Amino acid sequence: MRLGVEAALVDGRLVAGDVEIQGDRIARVGVAGRGTGIAVPGFVDLHVHGFGGVDFAAADAAAYRRAGEAMLAAGVTAFQPTFVTAPEEELVASLREVPSGDVGPRILGAHVEGPFLSPRRMGMHPGSARRDPDAALLRRLIDAGPVVHMTLAPELDGALDLVDALRAGGVVAACGHTDATADETRSAFDRGATHVTHLFNAMRPFTHRDPGIAGAALVRDDVTVELILDGHHVSDEAALIAWRAAPGRVALVTDGMAATGAGDGTWQMGPVAVEVRDGVVRTLDGVLAGSVLTMHDAIRNAVRLGIPFGEAVDAATVVPARAARRTDIGRIGPGALADVVVLDGDVEVTRVLVGGVERG
Repeated sequence: MRLGVEAALVDGRLVAGDVEIQGDRIARVGVAGRGTGIAVPGFVDLHVHGFGGVDFAAADAAAYRRAGEAMLAAGVTAFQPTFVTAPEEELVASLREVPSGDVGPRILGAHVEGPFLSPRRMGMHPGSARRDPDAALLRRLIDAGPVVHMTLAPELDGALDLVDALRAGGVVAACGHTDATADETRSAFDRGATHVTHLFNAMRPFTHRDPGIAGAALVRDDVTVELILDGHHVSDEAALIAWRAAPGRVALVTDGMAATGAGDGTWQMGPVAVEVRDGVVRTLDGVLAGSVLTMHDAIRNAVRLGIPFGEAVDAATVVPARAARRTDIGRIGPGALADVVVLDGDVEVTRVLVGGVERG
């Protein structure tokens, strides 16, 4: 099967010609022929709490399927359902409901954002459910479901031992919701943490004598950093600083929640009630809480900032796939899974394929 596109994004550059698919894999790129649209890898969202009216914390298999179908329309072909801090029994129940396989998009596994967070940098997370690092609790959470990614505050007593355990178990250790100094952050990276959750948000601010976690991460070549480019979480200048300091290491994420694609109103993010007004998500006491951003809008916003199209798409595909330690997704090339999105000139999604099968 040929896609009938005019070009494909391969290793960050546009290659003229069509894309040929055999079974669930890409066979060839740059195939002679005329077509329309640009084929790019399917988008990979590492940090999303819900979509299309569905809160993953309270979702069953049918709800995951509804959300998945809505995510496909936005070009997401793989994602990590993400869970905010909550009482243990609620987190365990949520993790047990995470489907295996795919629900339209592929589920890569669960991202548990907490409960081992800094009491000073909780953001919208409920402080009553925060916990100090606890190896036994970590094991119970991992045993409850397919946990592949966990956000924690590395400065907490015992947190580095959890980083060791996560690394040994093949789980991505991410630093976030943290008051860590640069020195404390470097210690976590040296122990095996490889990712930073929503850079600049819910963390110690950057200063010239203590650049904190942001400064430590931006100069560390083995660490990827998330950015939420919704126009509310970070300024244009902060986003550009990160992009220029960490080329090839910025992963666009949505931090999306149930209202994404469903409209304003009062919604839940796990145990926390939030209000969405004019596309901005806040807790009932006014704390910024997630977003209603889509991945293709994140790419469009990056391009608006002057980021080259190929780099912007890579930040939504190859970089998050690498952060998730997946080599078979997030790219277009012979042998890669045929998870493909076709974009028009306005970065609108016109077609989506997962494993070579047209969806949506």
